[in-house]
Amino acid sequence: MADVNRGNRPLSPHLSIYRPQITMITSIMHRITGVGMTLAAVLIVWWFLAASTGPEYFAVADAVLTSWFGALILIGSLWALSYHLCNGIRHLFWDVEQGLEMETARKTGYAVFVASVVLTILTLIVI
Repeated sequence: MADVNRGNRPLSPHLSIYRPQITMITSIMHRITGVGMTLAAVLIVWWFLAASTGPEYFAVADAVLTSWFGALILIGSLWALSYHLCNGIRHLFWDVEQGLEMETARKTGYAVFVASVVLTILTLIVI
């Protein structure tokens, strides 16, 4: 039977009450970068399949991935990989109960963002 008092119950505070915190942002970004890397992997697999299919199909895939838009996607994917790596290392420390204090968690959250950008730039310089 349906709950007739459904409209009288209080709602959960959800996002209207909570201020964004660095730990919340890093957690959300970790999930987003994981999905983003999956989509980038699909593009790279498409490129490899096009290379094995034939020269005309490879020319299309290569034109897409070497265009400014494709380069932007690949650089974004590189940043996502760097971010996911740095934040994953941070989580490994948390798994052994290191760095869980509020101030340390806040500092390492900012450090993950900085380190991922630096790592991306260094990788682009090397490549």
